[in-house]
Amino acid sequence: MSTRILVIDDEADIRALLRIILTKAGYEVLEAEDGAGLAKALKGPQPDLALLDLKLPDADGLDLLPIIKKAWPDTEVVMLTGHGGLDTAVQAIKLGAYDFQQKPFDPKTLLVSLERAVEHKNLKQEASSLRKALNNISNSASPTYRSAAMKDLIRKVEKVAPSDVSLLITGASGAGKEVIADMIHTISPRNQGPIVKVNCAALPKDEIDAELFGSVTKDADGNDQDDREGLFRQANGGTLVLDQITEMPVDIQSKLLRVLQEKFAHPVGSETPYETDCRVLSITNRDVRDALSDGSLREDLYYRINEITLELPPLRSRREDIIPLAQDFLKRFSAQANQSINGFTDAAQNRLRSFDWPGNVRQLQNVIQQAVLMCDADEITEGDLSISDEAPAEQTASAKLTLMQGVARNAIIQMLKETGGNKLEAAKRLGIGRQTLYNKIKAYEIDA
Repeated sequence: MSTRILVIDDEADIRALLRIILTKAGYEVLEAEDGAGLAKALKGPQPDLALLDLKLPDADGLDLLPIIKKAWPDTEVVMLTGHGGLDTAVQAIKLGAYDFQQKPFDPKTLLVSLERAVEHKNLKQEASSLRKALNNISNSASPTYRSAAMKDLIRKVEKVAPSDVSLLITGASGAGKEVIADMIHTISPRNQGPIVKVNCAALPKDEIDAELFGSVTKDADGNDQDDREGLFRQANGGTLVLDQITEMPVDIQSKLLRVLQEKFAHPVGSETPYETDCRVLSITNRDVRDALSDGSLREDLYYRINEITLELPPLRSRREDIIPLAQDFLKRFSAQANQSINGFTDAAQNRLRSFDWPGNVRQLQNVIQQAVLMCDADEITEGDLSISDEAPAEQTASAKLTLMQGVARNAIIQMLKETGGNKLEAAKRLGIGRQTLYNKIKAYEIDA
């Protein structure tokens, strides 16, 4: 879509000249001849830019400028005038104008100013989207950070998110890889589309092909009927996140490579392909060199999904992030528990900073959540923190779960027994999707 620009000038010849120059440069041009014309334009489509004459028959441009910025905060305004000097220009900039151009204007200089105004507008929108992503991401680790390593990573995210380049997100378990995937989707042009996530390790090997690409069956007349939509179709127009990509069967990796290259996929049971339109983000907690070496990740697929790598550093290597993260978790969980806890004692902060956090941000989140439940004062003490430098003893699957997760695990086990191990029927009876059931079986370490 072309950039829309509103020209507000009382001189018909100037408007005509600007229309020719701007149309030739690829702009969509709207016009208003005075303040009254601007009032009408404000009821119409919002322009990306506005060229505003300083002196109009019925109004002063400096009086109209705040009106434009209030109605259209994202519209960049360039002032045009044959009157006024430096003081007027400074006043216009203070009121929100991006630039100030003198009449008669040089077309090349004016176009450069407008191009920079467009670039400035886009940068502000990207920054705003990034802030929105940081503020609105939920159901995962907090994206709070202060360390230089995370600042560098966020800068990379901001640069690569607007494109459709394939990204490989790496890092230890619990470091926050899914948070980064959420951020990328939120600040990308695909953010109005769905974000679909799948744990490749949780998919049954004999069904992963159909889960990813869909499947069809034949009706009585031999015509194709959709059986499964497939994750690529579900993610159409949005983002598909392939977690644990190194756990995908190698033969399916070969088919995935063809789909990524050709942008077409064949459902299982059909020779008729469909076009794919989604961005693919791949995630792994494995050392990619090891996965390539032992053959669990195809080298050709690696180069296709790894146009750019985003590596999350472990929490122990960015200790300046620990206390800000802990404070964010404390605020969230104390509010949920309806408790008034103001912070951490000095001893507790020292303990948090000195611990190596093998489980990374996810472990820190769990520790703070438990500490909130244990705390009887207005500050978290060192004694409230359930962390130990000793290597943890091996736990059973049920011992690692919360009370609600344990109940859910037992319900799934019971239902699988009742259905003779039929996962599709078990999912129906439990009132959840089949993919959700697979993910829970994997997460709860159920032998099924």
